[in-house]
Amino acid sequence: MVQPVIGKKVFVEVPSTTANIGPGFDCLGAAVDLKNIFSIQRIEGDCERFELIMESTEGNHLRGGPENLFYRAAQRVWQAAEVEPFALEARVKLAVPPARGLGSSATAIVAGLVGANALIDCPLSKEKLLELAIDIEGHPDNVVPSLLGGLCFTAKGISDQWRIIKCEWDESIKAVVAIPSLRLSTSEARRVMPKDVPISDAVSNLGSLTLLLNGLRSGKEDLISEGMHDRLHEPYRWKLIKGGQAVKDAAIKAGALGCAISGAGPSILALYKKDVGKRISQSMVKAWEAEGVASRAPLLNLQTSGSSWHL
Repeated sequence: MVQPVIGKKVFVEVPSTTANIGPGFDCLGAAVDLKNIFSIQRIEGDCERFELIMESTEGNHLRGGPENLFYRAAQRVWQAAEVEPFALEARVKLAVPPARGLGSSATAIVAGLVGANALIDCPLSKEKLLELAIDIEGHPDNVVPSLLGGLCFTAKGISDQWRIIKCEWDESIKAVVAIPSLRLSTSEARRVMPKDVPISDAVSNLGSLTLLLNGLRSGKEDLISEGMHDRLHEPYRWKLIKGGQAVKDAAIKAGALGCAISGAGPSILALYKKDVGKRISQSMVKAWEAEGVASRAPLLNLQTSGSSWHL
């Protein structure tokens, strides 16, 4: 493989994700129709040069350079394809705000992998990109649906290989994601979790996850309501989200089937059926407003196609 000519450009679109979805800690995630758009171009310079240009109000604190997550992902592609690294520029339009629990870092990783692969005419398979993405992120729940789309369950079996199951999501089930002005880093959210959990909590989550997946597949409201409960991470993380419990209570009162912290938070996911989405959205925003927190709560659909690129 050879390096692309200077000036070669690709565009990559990557959907945001909501992970865990209650009891599916670190293994369940869904792509939703908010997307980040990356314009990636080879530029002059050595392999230490990576220029990052944000074309949105979000993410202005992010910086380029060789340690940038996007560029580190690109380097992994070139290493696997045995291509000498080269300088890049990435222009980014963010719809997925960083540190909100919507897989922003996963979009950077996936865009870096997909874009770097496309620039050298795609020698790596999607399966290899998935392997690299999980290795970089450290867990699969965001990067897998970000790359593949849909609702994805990812786990290791006895073979110690990642297994990915594309799960069904009935089209009658819709989502609201309330996105606050607050930020919460994944590392901070992980620090509050215990190293060990009671076996009763683990058993409870297994049951809840089974109910939830069957509810999402069938569209049965009672299964979703019963299954949208977690005892592994949410009991420890709600206290990190100012007004989070009030927002959850408001969503349930407005007709949501269930509520969960989106990823590591602080965004909050609500699932619903029928024509109550607008009411749920308004109730969640008002509940956060009462706590002195600005937010927005878009109505979102499942994004099924995953990441894409074009010249």
